[in-house]
Amino acid sequence: MPLLSRILLGPLEVDIRPGAVGGLARLLADQRISGGGQVAVAVGPGLGEEIARRLADTLATATVFEVHGGSVDEAVRLQDAVRASGRGYDALVGIGGGRTLDVAKYAATRLGLPMVSVATNLAHDGLCSPVSSLETEIGKESFGVSMPIAAVVDLDYVRRAPVEMVRSGVGDAVSNLSAIADWELAGRERGERVDGLAVSFARLAAESVLHHPGHVDDPEFLVVLAEALVLSGIAMTAAGSSRPCSGGDHEILHAVDRLFPGAGQHGELAGLGALFAASLRVDGERAFADLDACLRHHDLPRRPEDVGLTAGQFAEAVSAAPATRPDRYTVLEHLALDRPAIDRSIDAYADRLGRAVPTAWNAGS
Repeated sequence: MPLLSRILLGPLEVDIRPGAVGGLARLLADQRISGGGQVAVAVGPGLGEEIARRLADTLATATVFEVHGGSVDEAVRLQDAVRASGRGYDALVGIGGGRTLDVAKYAATRLGLPMVSVATNLAHDGLCSPVSSLETEIGKESFGVSMPIAAVVDLDYVRRAPVEMVRSGVGDAVSNLSAIADWELAGRERGERVDGLAVSFARLAAESVLHHPGHVDDPEFLVVLAEALVLSGIAMTAAGSSRPCSGGDHEILHAVDRLFPGAGQHGELAGLGALFAASLRVDGERAFADLDACLRHHDLPRRPEDVGLTAGQFAEAVSAAPATRPDRYTVLEHLALDRPAIDRSIDAYADRLGRAVPTAWNAGS
């Protein structure tokens, strides 16, 4: 008998709303997650600690572990601390920003525990993805992990985070369009299998943000953005890799992280990389216009200098980008630009941005 469908893993529960943290104790006592609320809680500094204190008042069986930083070493330290406690935990809860959640996902996977993601900002799509981006001795590396079993986004806490964190999430979400274009290019040029379902999820996530008229202080827009970031995580799970959400745009991002650490937020660099990648495509005129309008609308970086990079430094990152993911075929590998050609492309890109006229969609932003 032919296979009529496939099993698609996804979180048991996604709770995106103001006051969502108030339902966290109930969620953790859900028999599908924990039989009696025996959970380890990994918290980052700031808002994560505040939520952990609230949780302690309603779930006395939880044990809190502090997370400092976002490195592989920290994830292993968390794993060892949870194991050394000698308690039979049913789940590991990560509470905080992207670095804390990535550390918790990695540790939970190695411990064989389901992980519950409680996001205090919307900086990137890691809140519900099967990938952890962690610092190593050679820079940030991506590690395959188990997808969170549940995701909680309390919009009251999101609104308390720096606005740059929300803008960063916008850049990460819309960069899916660049990743999809690269995946389809690899399908045409290399015969790489393109998963249409994963593409559908990733495109829906990106376009829901791309064409939304709201701003980062708009509660309705925050729900759309949070849903888009969760959907991006599901797209990666469907694909079995980060392919639908990471292309040449993220190769540039990873190169900047390695060469010029601290230059811009993850999603800011993803949006900038996506816009530059669109400028390289012969069929990228519409994508460039749409991405440029969205980045303008949300005051996101569009030029290298917006993230503190000179044109020469950005060219160095573009040159080094393919080496960050040698297994991935994108517009950068397809064009195989040498350094003089990269310099010319960046000059053309800067000229194009200078000629860009805000569309009616965002002219008042």
